[in-house]
Amino acid sequence: MISQDKLNRINELANKSKQEGLTLTEQKEQKKLRTEYLKNVRQSFKNQLKSTKIVDPEGNDVTPEKLKQEKERNSKH
Repeated sequence: MISQDKLNRINELANKSKQEGLTLTEQKEQKKLRTEYLKNVRQSFKNQLKSTKIVDPEGNDVTPEKLKQEKERNSKH
């Protein structure tokens, strides 16, 4: 999970970028922080998806086979 300090810094840089622009160093920092943030969001989404079970109105498990296989692979680790 990304720290609150890093989230605050991302927001600071975004606001500064809109108001006055960023230096080259700040642009690099912003890119690095955004990359880290997106990596974290994607991983969280994948973890959430892996714990999902889809059930039809009759109560049958209709989870896609690909998702079931992914769950199996992760339970072995």
